Amino acid sequence: MSGVCGAGGSFPSTVIDLHTHSTVSDGSDPPGRVAELAQMNGCSAFALTDHDRMDGLEAAGKRAAEVGVELVPGCEISCEVPKGTMHVLIYFVEPGGRLEAELVRLQDARDTRNARMLQRLSEELGLPITAEEVEAEAGGKGVGRPHVAAVLVRKGVVSSIQEAFDRFLAKGQPGYVDKERLYPEQAIKLARESNAVAVLAHPLSLGLEPGELDRTVSELAELGLAGAEAIYGRYTPEERRGVADLARRHGLVVTGGSDHHGTYKPDLQVGIGKGDLDVPDSALEELAARRGA
Repeated sequence: MSGVCGAGGSFPSTVIDLHTHSTVSDGSDPPGRVAELAQMNGCSAFALTDHDRMDGLEAAGKRAAEVGVELVPGCEISCEVPKGTMHVLIYFVEPGGRLEAELVRLQDARDTRNARMLQRLSEELGLPITAEEVEAEAGGKGVGRPHVAAVLVRKGVVSSIQEAFDRFLAKGQPGYVDKERLYPEQAIKLARESNAVAVLAHPLSLGLEPGELDRTVSELAELGLAGAEAIYGRYTPEERRGVADLARRHGLVVTGGSDHHGTYKPDLQVGIGKGDLDVPDSALEELAARRGA
């Protein structure tokens, strides 16, 4: 098996990973390397889901074909919600069309936000960091906060990526600058219009009480959400069961992924997460069946 997965493919009974990131957004591994790691760790298929970008899909697909693993082309979109940010994973994305055009627009907005963030860190907070250093860390494009954090670690300002976020980069901290986002209903609509499917990423990160989370997922399901990420890299078995039950109650596909970011999240590896990730390939078949629904 090789190449890019489509709606009509069939998959052997094995493990998949539907949530990974590369250097195109805020991961440390190039897209082709993510494909290699997926194959090395026993995946039959993996999704590259860089934040608001599709730039890495061509390279990932080429290398996936060479090593014999399926690529599910995807992206992860940050959405505005009343209590923060909701992340929506989009699978089976295709070049061209409204979805890609909207992603390009969001990329431009992200670049403006990054410039303001670096200005705040260097000029207002006096930290030893430049745009050139961050761009070099990111490989020239797809700059994100983990790249900024890595430079701060290298400069000795902080001792870890986590400390950089805790002191400067997390929401509410002095170096944080918000970015433009879509609303969940817009992301789901764009996915459906593009023959793709939308899945709620790591639902517990919304920080909602059980009843409120249930209502939110119900509303998203009515809008056309296809699945919920229950088998998430950092979730406990109990949390995974809870989200899976939530998904099934609302007729959603139970999905999962590692959220691999390479050295920026060193505890999460492609296909295996922290060592206990086991996402069945049946999830991919169920998602593919919902294209065009």
